[in-house]
Amino acid sequence: MREPLRCLVVEDEIEARASLVDLVASHPGLVLLGTAADGVEATARIDRDAPDLVFLDIRLPERDGLEALRQARHRPEVIFTTAHEAHALAAFELGAVDYLVKPFGRERFERAVERLVARWPERQESPDVAERLREGFAAPVERLFVRKGGVIVPLPLAQVIRLEAQAEYVCIHSERGRFLMRIPLRELIARLDPRRFEAVHRSHVVNLDHVVEMVTVDDRRLELRMADGSCVVASRSASERLRGLAR
Repeated sequence: MREPLRCLVVEDEIEARASLVDLVASHPGLVLLGTAADGVEATARIDRDAPDLVFLDIRLPERDGLEALRQARHRPEVIFTTAHEAHALAAFELGAVDYLVKPFGRERFERAVERLVARWPERQESPDVAERLREGFAAPVERLFVRKGGVIVPLPLAQVIRLEAQAEYVCIHSERGRFLMRIPLRELIARLDPRRFEAVHRSHVVNLDHVVEMVTVDDRRLELRMADGSCVVASRSASERLRGLAR
């Protein structure tokens, strides 16, 4: 019979921390070692208690969750907990077991734990989250993770035609349809390959591989006609950059 997984809960919000503690305490496959309320304390507790699993909030005082994990010597499995769905990009890219968007219930919590239990025997065969953080977390992403119905699916960036800012969301226009992702466009741009994706307006980014043609609309601006039939008018400065590609 497998021993219960030893867990640490890292969460600065009192109610969210109490809820996670109750969920861990009531799960027969888990045992709670303790809690931490900020990133500095989290690093210290991870190294002192050597947990098998950390439920880790990403936005923490003193030191964010990613940096807390990077600073730790011990390498636990991680299930991210966050109020921001955009952090799924980091969670999946880093190879975390799962991520839980607050508020979440018992059923979603138990599914995340089941994923870890299923992969536990093979966990030493692949780089863990902390190792990926130490190796660096600045390379352009190769895929996005988007919601389709009640599930999360990977969307290769090669299939993304263009991105459009819509308040606190980004509308992703792709070969597989349109998806909304709750992340500021400027944050997403920073993780994209600049050789492929071009910001042509403060609200629009295009995949140059999906530009069918560029047409002059006035003395200084270009209209980009995309593979899906849509059109985007580039700003004057972006139009100058795009003209430079043809020289």
